[in-house]
Amino acid sequence: MTLSDAPAPIALRGRLVLPDAVVDHGVLVLDGDRVAYAGPAASAPVTPPPSEGATILPGLVDVHDHGGGGSSFPDATTAQDALVAVHEHRSHGTTTMLASLVTASRETLLARAELLGALAEAGEIAGIHAEGPFLSYERRGAQSPEHLVAGDPALVRDLVAASGGHLRSMTVAPEVPGVAGPGGAAEALIAAGAVPSLGHTSGTAEQAEALIAQVAPALRERGLEMTATHLFNGMPPLHHRAPGPVAACLAAAARGDIVPELVADGIHLVPATIRSVIEMLGADRVALVTDAMAAAGMPDGSYELGPMAVTVAGGVARLTDGGAIAGGTARLIDVVRTTVAAGVPLADAVRAASWVPARALGLTDVGGLVAGRRADVLVTDDELRPVRVIRAGRDVA
Repeated sequence: MTLSDAPAPIALRGRLVLPDAVVDHGVLVLDGDRVAYAGPAASAPVTPPPSEGATILPGLVDVHDHGGGGSSFPDATTAQDALVAVHEHRSHGTTTMLASLVTASRETLLARAELLGALAEAGEIAGIHAEGPFLSYERRGAQSPEHLVAGDPALVRDLVAASGGHLRSMTVAPEVPGVAGPGGAAEALIAAGAVPSLGHTSGTAEQAEALIAQVAPALRERGLEMTATHLFNGMPPLHHRAPGPVAACLAAAARGDIVPELVADGIHLVPATIRSVIEMLGADRVALVTDAMAAAGMPDGSYELGPMAVTVAGGVARLTDGGAIAGGTARLIDVVRTTVAAGVPLADAVRAASWVPARALGLTDVGGLVAGRRADVLVTDDELRPVRVIRAGRDVA
């Protein structure tokens, strides 16, 4: 980059949301593509501009996102198709994201991995999340039933190769044969530096505990953290005589072994659940996600999610045949706003939508307004509506 190509220095003033605090009278200084200062106005290294009542957040990090703006990652056949979804979310403050796939044929998964891997290589996305195909038939949700298969380490390795090493996570069900244990798909994921994410499971608490015991310590050695794909959704409800994977995940999160995703959009989870889980575990152990599909940012109508037809009515996406919830229609800032409205403090909601998911994936350059990190910023009004997005020091159109 030449001097003329470098982003101009930027100074912003307002309510500043840092990883562990909110500074009511704060200043953010960006130097090129880096954060130079984030803290109280009184200590700022430059004369700050007048305050305009803005709230300044870090660029958000979504680790479970299937699309938006009318485009779906599982259905994209060109980079342009996929970038429609990337830009829909980026323009609303999600400056780092994984592109999520759904269960499909081996050939389709490999083709999408190659396409999206190239976008990761170009820096447009942070990598790929594969939701399936090693999932429970009974708890498949909007996943294609005919393409569900047993755990296959060879498929994992092929996906990693097709993606150019950009497979970041994969949702797996612990009870599916070939997933857990020596030589299984989870072991292959760990070896590739990808996070096995427990989800879409009908398994027992003991089966979930066994997978967590296998995966969590191995990931920790690599600077990664195990996740649970949209906790509560796609798994049996917690029952006092059949605690299931929900109990196992909550206990594991409390001791620091797993980071559960919450689709905190008011549809997948009601406000009381959102508030209760974050109060129970703390914001440092939860990742807010969208599980967005093509209809995010779009009107009601008919859409596709991989091979499955989806109908969106009243902003709720459901399978046209069967009625199961088929992803979300919110952007991550919408999820943050819903979480705050549920009674979660702003700093906690933002931490769970930025710092924590970045940390779980070992992304040390994004996720917080911290000196030295990439200059990713979301400026909102008092109602957390986006008014400006900056990525790597440059305004996002």
